[in-house]
Order: sequence, then C-alpha cells, then structure tokens
Amino acid sequence: MHGPETFDLGGEQTIHRLGYGAMRITGEDIIGPPEDEDAAKEVLRRAVELGVDFVDTADSYGPGVSERLIREGLAPYPEDLVVATKGGLLRNTEGDWLPHGDPDYLRNAVLASRDRLGVETIDLYQLHRPDPDTPFEDSVHALAEMRDEGLIAHVGLSNVSVEQLETARDIVEIATVQNQYNVGNREDEDVLNACEEYGVGFIPWFPLGAGTLGEKADVLDDVAAAHDATRRQVALAWLLHHSPVTLPIPGTSSVEHLAENVAAAEIALTDDQYARLSE
Repeated sequence: MHGPETFDLGGEQTIHRLGYGAMRITGEDIIGPPEDEDAAKEVLRRAVELGVDFVDTADSYGPGVSERLIREGLAPYPEDLVVATKGGLLRNTEGDWLPHGDPDYLRNAVLASRDRLGVETIDLYQLHRPDPDTPFEDSVHALAEMRDEGLIAHVGLSNVSVEQLETARDIVEIATVQNQYNVGNREDEDVLNACEEYGVGFIPWFPLGAGTLGEKADVLDDVAAAHDATRRQVALAWLLHHSPVTLPIPGTSSVEHLAENVAAAEIALTDDQYARLSE
C-alpha cells in the first residue's frame, strides 16, 4: 500500500506524484552553472525517460541557471510534462536568500522565467517565500492577475502557514504548497492536513532531510533492509504513503541516484513499517 500513483494538479492536470527537484543541477551553493552542463541536462532527460512528468525549479537556483538548463535539456517539452518554478527570493554574492514579494518585482520575475524556460504560460508558479516587507495579499494578488492574463496556469505557495494558505485561497485557487517536511521533520503537519482538506498538492522540500533524518535513522535502516532498499528510498516511500496529496521532488545531479529515487515509488510499506516510521 503506497497510495495513488498520480495527483490532479489544480484538479485538472494529472501528474505522477514522485517528481524531480532541479535545484542541484547548478554550481556549488546553488550559485552559477554546474561543472558539467551536459551531465546536468542528461539527468533531466533521463528523469523524463523514467516517467517523471513533474519538474520543480526556481529562478533563484543559479540564479537563472536551473531554468535555462531545463529549457536546453528538455525543450520542446513533452506534452504531459509540468515544469514548476518559483519567484520571490533573491540571491546576493554571499549566497543569502532574500525574500522580495513586491508585485512589480514578481511580474518581472514571471516574464524572465517564461523567457528562460521558453514557454508562453508557466505551468505552476509558486511564491517562494512570503516577504515580511510586502503585504502577503499583495504578492498573491499579483500572481492571481498573471494567472488571469494567461502567464501562469496554476498558482502555488512555498514556506507558508495554514493561515497564509487560507488567506491566499480567498484570492486565487491555490494548486500546491511547498514546505519543508520529511519523515524526521513534521513540524508542518498542520499545513499538510489543510492541503488534504482542500485538495491542494503538498510538495515536501528537503524530502530526505539531506540524508540524516535524525532519530528515524535506525527504523529507516530496518525497513530498508526488509525491502532491499536504501534509507533514501524508504524515506520517499513513507512520504508517498503518508498522504495522497504529497508530491515529493527529490533532487540529484547523478543519474544513478535519480533511478534509485524513482524506484522508491514502487516500495509498498506494510502497515507495521509505516506505523514505526510515523511514531
């Protein structure tokens, strides 16, 4: 038992629940290009060959590098491929992530992302992080307007609370929420529960907790041994099992890890294994 294989984004666009996160195809510290751009594009192409039809990125990855490589590696895009991106976080030369949710800035960011991705309409555009210096509603209204204009097909949020999700839903239909979440860090369970209630996709970022997963490590190892799988695969299987709206997007710059991640969708946890991991 590992839940449904697919999810209907915005109630209409069907995607496989296990996607690919394209943050790691950039340079070190997510700044600049990777050492081998051809290898990065090969990982993207291989993901699609393996049946991944949901790729997540952001304009701040590089900045701009991940989006450009997605276009160069995958365009013309397969008809069923959903490419999601985000805006509202700036990078500086020190590598800081700086929220910037000003409506004019977001409009400019959407136009730039469309150009880098080579699309007329961005499949899913997510506000990367609420900006404490901009009223949250103003940022969301900007995305709602661009959806009305056809620049964005679906609107998503990232790093939000239940209250912010509900505020946004009063303004525009929200297709997804992307918050930090994994088997070892479930602080945003309330946000996941709200997403379930509203039929909103929940994209857990840091789905593998960078491989540590804290006190869950021993149980993960036990369950992994029983399935002849890796700890990473079990952590992904748990996310898929835990809720029908979770859309994990493990990222990797290695074709080998990519195949391993995709195979995690086939792991069926027993009720007992699931319960032990969920304690």
